[in-house]
Amino acid sequence: MRSVRKCSRTGCLEPAVATLTYAYRDSTAVVGPLATASEPHSYDLCEAHALRLTVPKGWEVVRHEGTFAAPEQSADELTALAEAVREAGRSDRPAAPPEPESPSGRRGHLRVLPGRA
Repeated sequence: MRSVRKCSRTGCLEPAVATLTYAYRDSTAVVGPLATASEPHSYDLCEAHALRLTVPKGWEVVRHEGTFAAPEQSADELTALAEAVREAGRSDRPAAPPEPESPSGRRGHLRVLPGRA
């Protein structure tokens, strides 16, 4: 099964095969194989965008040599995903108990505490 992560470029629906990270101190963009997990300060790219990436003047691009290939998901990842979906869709789970009403009649995470004398 192919990776379900998509290219980060707006409007691109191609599967991601590379990860782009920046080394700001060195003015360098690094395009390497797809990271095992999505990170907040990196970008997943399809092959076309990974190969065509350009950087501002004065910056350097370090690219992975060779071809990019989407990693196959392991059976463990697929099993964990299937279990999570199955658990979320269960209708026989007990419903969460309702929160008790506060003296003001409102429910929520804030509570009214009696004043001290």
